[in-house]
Amino acid sequence: MATDHGPVLAEITGMLVEIVGDTFLIAEEVTMATTFNEDLALESIEFVALAELLHQRYGAEVDLMGFLAEKDMEEILAMSVGDLVEHISRLTHASLASRPVPATATASASAPAPAPAG
Repeated sequence: MATDHGPVLAEITGMLVEIVGDTFLIAEEVTMATTFNEDLALESIEFVALAELLHQRYGAEVDLMGFLAEKDMEEILAMSVGDLVEHISRLTHASLASRPVPATATASASAPAPAPAG
């Protein structure tokens, strides 16, 4: 089953617009194939700003600096927006899958329907 990356891609695009400005990104549509280095020419300070926005949005589970630390220089230079979107999608999907179902949801699903009044 294919994963729908649209919502995460839209959020990352919004963050990039906030960081580099919409006048730059209007001319450059952000796609899964857009690279941070070649296409967006992101500076290191902009990566730090992106990391902060990701942390605000997704919490500590999405650690951009940790994700980058696992890569060598060539991989970092070639990294695409899609690489980051897929990383976030994996983490958030795994996080949702590992969360227990709230007791109220299981109780209401298994509770018998109330008898009709009357």
